[in-house]
Amino acid sequence: MKLVMTLLVRDEEDILDDHLHYHLAQGVDRVIVTDNLSTDATPQILDKYQRRGLVYVIREEDDTYMQRRWVTRMARLACQEFAADWVIHSDADEFWWPLLGDLKETIRRYDRQADVITARRFNFVPRPSVPGPFYEAMLIREVDSRNPVGRPLPPKVCHRAVPDAQVSQGNHRVRGTGLSRTAADAGLEILHFPLRTYEQFANKIARGGRAYERNRELPPHAGRTWRQLFELSKQGRLRGYFDAQVLDEQQIARGMADGQLVRDTRLSDYFQGKVG
Repeated sequence: MKLVMTLLVRDEEDILDDHLHYHLAQGVDRVIVTDNLSTDATPQILDKYQRRGLVYVIREEDDTYMQRRWVTRMARLACQEFAADWVIHSDADEFWWPLLGDLKETIRRYDRQADVITARRFNFVPRPSVPGPFYEAMLIREVDSRNPVGRPLPPKVCHRAVPDAQVSQGNHRVRGTGLSRTAADAGLEILHFPLRTYEQFANKIARGGRAYERNRELPPHAGRTWRQLFELSKQGRLRGYFDAQVLDEQQIARGMADGQLVRDTRLSDYFQGKVG
């Protein structure tokens, strides 16, 4: 089985190297990356992996965050040019965690039962700024994650490679010939780290929000969360929003006591060589 991952990035220098290292070690054979106007060290990180033949990079100069078009392009490229059997669609802040074995082994177990696999996402909560990598600071996650407007956090998809795949904005759904059988929560979870530092978060909202404003093709409800956070940014309220998400020890203790939060050291243990 050949497993290809697609990745759309913009200014992800703080997490990209860890993301690529982890997923390539977990059974991903090749990563197709669309770099959309990064201005930090993201291109240099990608070049390092591309020289080793592990990553194929598309430089996207459009600034309208047409995610569904760009990810669909990568999904079809995975099938037609890289002979993928299955395709995973990820963001840089998402770590696909197999509950047994590696990613390729998990997908192989469902290969005859499903054409699409959905994976639940679990948000890790931001912590006060401390030295060191994000996975050492962010060890508490939500048991039932919701997006910033209070709705259940939608899952992400991986699917059998087909030449006419059509991926939705946000990578939550996919259509295509033969993609009719879906397995939900089939041994995969996504460890999600969206709020690592305020600087990273504010840059993401500012650049993505302006891109959505320039987009005249997507309906207004597309990217609703991003648009609402961008409005907070324009009103000077984004810092307050971020700070409200940072939990102190008492808040964490209460959240763990009432079952809303749990300590999850899986990714930290992985990078420290304790698992995997």
